[in-house]
Amino acid sequence: MSLKFPLSKLTHGLAVAALIGGTAVSTNVAAEKVRWQVPLAFPSHLIGLTTPVKHLTENLKAISGGDVELRYYEPGELIPAFEIMDAVSTGKYPAGYTWVGYDQGTIPALPLYSGAPFNMEPPAYLAWYYEGEGKELLEEIYDKRNIHPMLCSIIGPEGAGWFAKPIEGLDDFDGLRIRFAGIGGKVLEELGASVTMLPAGELYQALERGTIDATEFSQPAIDKMLGLDQIIKNYIMPGWHQTLTTSHLLVNKDVWNKLEPQSRALIEMGCESATLKGFAQSEYAQPTALREYEEEGVNAQTLPEPVLRELEDATNKVLDDIASEDEMFKRVLTSQRDFMKHHSIWHSKGYLPRDFYEYD
Repeated sequence: MSLKFPLSKLTHGLAVAALIGGTAVSTNVAAEKVRWQVPLAFPSHLIGLTTPVKHLTENLKAISGGDVELRYYEPGELIPAFEIMDAVSTGKYPAGYTWVGYDQGTIPALPLYSGAPFNMEPPAYLAWYYEGEGKELLEEIYDKRNIHPMLCSIIGPEGAGWFAKPIEGLDDFDGLRIRFAGIGGKVLEELGASVTMLPAGELYQALERGTIDATEFSQPAIDKMLGLDQIIKNYIMPGWHQTLTTSHLLVNKDVWNKLEPQSRALIEMGCESATLKGFAQSEYAQPTALREYEEEGVNAQTLPEPVLRELEDATNKVLDDIASEDEMFKRVLTSQRDFMKHHSIWHSKGYLPRDFYEYD
C-alpha cells in the first residue's frame, strides 16, 4: 500500500474528522516526535535491496507532518554493516536496516528469513510470513535479543554468482575461493569450496586482486551497480541459493514499546509499503540489466537441471544437519516446508508453466 495521500500535509496534533455511521471521529496521525538514526547494511542506492528505506523514511516524514523522522546512514558511516544487530540490541542505535542472514553465526535460523536455498518464491513467502507462522516466529527469535523486527523489503531470486569458468557439475565448485552468503555458502563448503563473507563494497577489489575466484551478491541490476560484470563474464543463474532476499528494519524493543500505538502503526505500515515498493522496483530493473549483459558479451548461463537437482540434495542434507543441532532452526524450517507443501497445489496448478513464456 502507498502512504502518499493528502494526509502528508498534516502537522503534529492536527485532528482529522471523519463521519462513520453518523459519528464524528477525531484521530491524530502522530502523537509524538520520533527521531531515529538508522545504520544501513548496504549502500542506499541498491535497487529493491535498500531503496525501500528511502521510500520508508520519506513517507513516514510526510504522513506524520515531520513528527516521525528516520535518518539513515551508509554502511560504515556509523558502524560496520555486520554489527547492526548488536548495536540495536544494546540500544546503541534505536534501529537498523539490514540483511539478517549476516547474523547466522549467532542465530542459525535467520538465513531462513533472509533468503534460503530452494525455498519459496516471494508471493508464497509473503503469504507464509504475514498470514502463516513466519512473522510470529521471527518476533520470538528476536525477543531474546531485545529487538522488534519488521520485514521492510523483498526481492526475487539472486544470480548464483560470477565465475571465471562455466559450471558444468558439482566438481567445478571444489577448490574455489568464493564469496557466498547464507546457507548456500555452507552447501558450497560441503562441495569443497573455500567460502568467505565480504560486504558489497569490497567485492570488486577482491575479484580484481584475485583474493577470491568467484562471488555472488544479489540480482543482476544490483551486481551491475557494483561493477562485477567488468571483471568476470560468466554469470550463473538461477539463484538456487536464494530464491528471494529480504531486508528488515530492526528496532530496539525498549524503544519500540515506548512508542505510542499510532507511531508503531505508522512504522509497521511504512515497512509494508516499502516492501511492495522495493519488489516493484526490483522486478522492473532486472530484465534491463540482463539485456545489457547480453549486449556486453556476458555469458548468462542457466544451470542444467541435473546440476540443480544435485545441489538440492546437498542443500537438504545441510538443512537437516543444522535442524538437528538447533531447535528454532528446526521449527522455522518445518513451518516453511509444511507451507510449501500446502501451497504447492496452488503454485503448480494456478500459475502458467515457466516455459509458457517465450524468450527471444
